[in-house]
Amino acid sequence: MAYSLKDINHAVRSDPKGFVESSDAEFARKIDRAAQKIADNHQNSHIVLLSGPSGSGKTTTSKKIQARLEQMGIKAHAVSLDNYFQTVDPETSPRNRDGLIDYESPFCLDMDLLNRHFKMLDRGETIHIPKFEFARQMRSAIHSNPLQLGKDEIAIFEGIHALNDIITGKNPNAFKLYISARSNVTGEGGTAVFKGTWLRLARRTVRDAKFRAWEPQVTMKMWSNVRRGEKLYISPFKDNADFMFDSSLPYEVSAIKSYALPLFQQLRPDMERYEEIGHLLGAYPLFETLEERYIASDSLLREFIGGGIYDD
Repeated sequence: MAYSLKDINHAVRSDPKGFVESSDAEFARKIDRAAQKIADNHQNSHIVLLSGPSGSGKTTTSKKIQARLEQMGIKAHAVSLDNYFQTVDPETSPRNRDGLIDYESPFCLDMDLLNRHFKMLDRGETIHIPKFEFARQMRSAIHSNPLQLGKDEIAIFEGIHALNDIITGKNPNAFKLYISARSNVTGEGGTAVFKGTWLRLARRTVRDAKFRAWEPQVTMKMWSNVRRGEKLYISPFKDNADFMFDSSLPYEVSAIKSYALPLFQQLRPDMERYEEIGHLLGAYPLFETLEERYIASDSLLREFIGGGIYDD
C-alpha cells in the first residue's frame, strides 16, 4: 500500500481533524480484525505471539488488541518479551560481526524459560514473569509478576523475536501476528518520496530522544545493527504469522515532522548511513505540518511522541 503526498497535503490543509480521525478509524478496524481472529483461536491456545521490527508500534498495538478483546469478553494480558532477556554476560552473550554483543539476537532471550512458561500457561498454571533491568543490563533478582490464565483469558507476548522458529516451533497453536510500518508515500508518477523504513527510523529516533534521552547520533549508530538484525532474525519469520497488518498512519510524516526534523538536522555528513538521512532531510519539506493537537491520546503515534493514554 502507498499513500499519496498530494492527498496527504490536501487533507492536512483542508481538514486535519477529519484526516486524523479517518486514519485512526482505519487502524481501529485492523485492530478489530486481529482481535476477532485471536478470539476465534483462543480455545486452541491461550498464547498470542506478536512480532514486528523496531518502531512498528508493537507495544501500543498489543494494548489496543488487549482492550478490544476485553470488550469481547476475553481478558487479555500484555507481556513484553524484553522481560525474558538474560543477564548480559560478556563471556557467553552472542556477538555480531564486529565482535560487539549482539543485542538483536534471539539468543539474548532465555528461550528455555519462555517456552516453559508458555506450556505452564496453557495448562492453567501460575508463572512468574521476570523483570529485566535495562539500566543494569541484568535480570532483577527480586522483582517478578505472577500470571495465571483462566478459561477465557489470553496472554499477548510481544517482541521482535516472537515469530522466530525457536518459539513458534514449540507453540504451533498460538495465534501469531506480525505488524510493521510498510507503506511508502509517493509523489508524482508514483515515485516514493518517503519510505516505510524511514517511518520507523523517525519513530525510533524521536522516541529515543524523548524517553531515553539519547542523542540522534546514538540512535543512528545503532540503526545499522538494528536493520541487520531485522534481516537476519525478524523478516525471515514473518510468514509464520496468521495475520499481518501495516501499522503506518497516513498522517504521521506530517505529524512527526516537527519532532524528527530538528533531530536529523543534528547529524553530521560523515556519519554512517548519512545518505539515508540526506533523503529524509530533503523529503520533510515536501509535507505540510500537522499540529500535535489533532493527534488523539490513543493514537499509535503517541507511543513515540508521548502524551498518550498507554504511556507507562
